[in-house]
Amino acid sequence: MDIENLSIKDIKNLIITTKDEDKKELWQAIKNDARKGVQALLKAHEREEKERLRVAALYKYEDECRTRGHKFVAGVDEVGRGPLAGPVVVSAVILPPDFFIPKLNDSKKLSESTREKLYDIILENAVAVNTAVIDEKTIDRINIYQAAMNGMYQAIYGLAVKPDEVLIDAMPLDSLEIPHQSIIKGDAKSASIAAASIVAKVTRDRMMNDFDKIYPQYGFAQNKGYGTKEHIEALRKYGPCKIHRCSFEPIKSMVNF
Repeated sequence: MDIENLSIKDIKNLIITTKDEDKKELWQAIKNDARKGVQALLKAHEREEKERLRVAALYKYEDECRTRGHKFVAGVDEVGRGPLAGPVVVSAVILPPDFFIPKLNDSKKLSESTREKLYDIILENAVAVNTAVIDEKTIDRINIYQAAMNGMYQAIYGLAVKPDEVLIDAMPLDSLEIPHQSIIKGDAKSASIAAASIVAKVTRDRMMNDFDKIYPQYGFAQNKGYGTKEHIEALRKYGPCKIHRCSFEPIKSMVNF
């Protein structure tokens, strides 16, 4: 394939319009073209292919589920077990088979701007998404572990499409009446769990940003309720507010709980 007389713009259009069966020949021609702009196209393609392979590997557990005849596979993850304030948020997500989401990963490994972009992609393309929010009063009443577990059941059973199998980040759900498996560090190993972690994280972060407008003295927009030095200092100065978890140290010593 002769492309040496084509402009960079023409080659970009050719990449888009060339049929898949002819792409190999096109990329070979691009590889042989020494122009810097053409080589930049090649490097961008190689980065995308590497990313596609990385994301494809995240579908290992989902693919195994589908080989067992389980079409709809849900991933479940929670965010917010550790903070001193605000809710714990649990999301369940069913993705289309092998759906490519660039940069998909454990939400903790992503920047805020990337999480926000992926959040929109997930909600627009997922087969089903459901999120459960367990508030601080419930956390204080039943403890954080039980609250997170209850949130997982709510998120799963609230899905508009019933999953055939559920992949859970670490936590065992012994009473779940759907085939399931708990995966240690699942948010870094499973596409569905990673997607759930992003939805839960973005949902909770937005809530904490809203709480920051109501209780600006605690810096919730920055610390998201976690026990940072500044947050602890604010607690000592102002005492806890309505969204603090009064059963958590160091708040417990500040209130009659």
